[in-house]
Amino acid sequence: MPKTAIVVGAGFAGLSTAALLAKQGMQVTLLEKNETIGGRARLWKHAGFTFDMGPSWYLMPEVFERFFGHFDRKVSDYYHLSELDPYYRVFFNPGEFADITPDYQNTKRVFDYFEPGGGEQLDTYMELARYKYKVAMDQFLYREYSSIFQFFNRKMMREGLKLNVLDQMDRFVSRYFKDRRSKQLLEYAMVFLGTSPQKAPALYSIMSHVDIDLGVHYPMGGLGAVAKGFASLAREQGVNIRTNADVTSIRSKNGQIEGVMVGDEYLTADTVVYTGDYPYAEMELLDKSSRSFGSRYWRSRTLSPSMFLMYIGLDRKLSNFKHHTLYFEEDWTRHFKTIFDSPEWPLDPCFYVSVISKTDPQAAPEGGENVFVLVPVAPGLDDTDEKREEYAEHVLDHITRITGEDLRVQQNVQRIFSHRDFKADYHAYQGTALSMAHTLFQTAVFRPPHHSKKVKGLYYTGHYTHPGVGVPMTLISSEIVAGEIQKSRQ
Repeated sequence: MPKTAIVVGAGFAGLSTAALLAKQGMQVTLLEKNETIGGRARLWKHAGFTFDMGPSWYLMPEVFERFFGHFDRKVSDYYHLSELDPYYRVFFNPGEFADITPDYQNTKRVFDYFEPGGGEQLDTYMELARYKYKVAMDQFLYREYSSIFQFFNRKMMREGLKLNVLDQMDRFVSRYFKDRRSKQLLEYAMVFLGTSPQKAPALYSIMSHVDIDLGVHYPMGGLGAVAKGFASLAREQGVNIRTNADVTSIRSKNGQIEGVMVGDEYLTADTVVYTGDYPYAEMELLDKSSRSFGSRYWRSRTLSPSMFLMYIGLDRKLSNFKHHTLYFEEDWTRHFKTIFDSPEWPLDPCFYVSVISKTDPQAAPEGGENVFVLVPVAPGLDDTDEKREEYAEHVLDHITRITGEDLRVQQNVQRIFSHRDFKADYHAYQGTALSMAHTLFQTAVFRPPHHSKKVKGLYYTGHYTHPGVGVPMTLISSEIVAGEIQKSRQ
């Protein structure tokens, strides 16, 4: 009989892991608590608008190509990519913005405008970012770390200094650039990694290579279309995908996995891979004797931000926004402090706005715009109806002041999604939108392991495990855990 596996959660981590395990010859069942697949990358359709509910940036395309290559497939077999131009627009003050485009010489001119010699400094900075990225991809990201000695080995000690693993991101960038706009353009991705530039390792300067060199793409149909492509691949491998299947407990006996409960239904398996919220699985689905980490461990972790999200459908076109638009407050440390140091709703927040209808006309009715608004906020805040309505008005006023566009004019759809929704829909600890922040001591070997320390046959993968937050990272994590499972069967 073939070995059986249950994968919990049909986000990118679950879909990719299920496909890889099925390719190994395992009989795989994929369980998803919500009505549709995709996890945080679900689609929401309303009044003719199709919204990506979560991730909206398609980065590191070679990670996706590598994944499909394991099955002798290509990305283009499942969805179509369009390179954006510009990649994104950034507002720095009311009416002051810069566009980053596929033309690298234009990007250099932007940095020259910000400060004398900025373009030449960008050349130097990007050369190092490219080197770091290659080393990270070739030697560090696609591997499991089961002990601290595997991480701090001779190769890491030799290459780690060149990768600036022990340095701090903001301090590192400040060696090359002085103008706050230059620095913010090179550091903003730290927010999407769930941390701040003051706390992120300088290794993550590789993200500048990711967006400036590798480019920002859009999959037609949104990230939800990408999730559908992964689901199609998984089904081709024989994976049985079940939705509306919320796992209520993980069962083991004598330290060996036995299966899971879905309501009153007991499903047995030789292997269980949990791809959802790691703290929820440990504290809510396992009995105390089977937990690798208790509540004290999770309370001691630095969590990534939650997100105050708004899905807005307009019956008119917008002129001041591009497909991706960001705003960076002049003193953005004030915003980071409200997330990581003194949790509260930020008064003058940085924000991100996605208008996918600029690229994908199917995302909105003719003549309309599909708008996604994101404000990073601290996890664990009080998320009442009153606070939501009050803060939504505050954010929309703020966006109008910065961009000159009032997103309330001819508004047809507005939906808010925040802490309590992340908890309800994804069992997210403290309502975080991501997982654990990428600080030095929450990177690589310092993230929770892919395997349970107490239950043989129980594994974890996704945004809590190495290499961490982001769709490409969860795909890498899936390859790692599938490899570990395959080794355990030999």
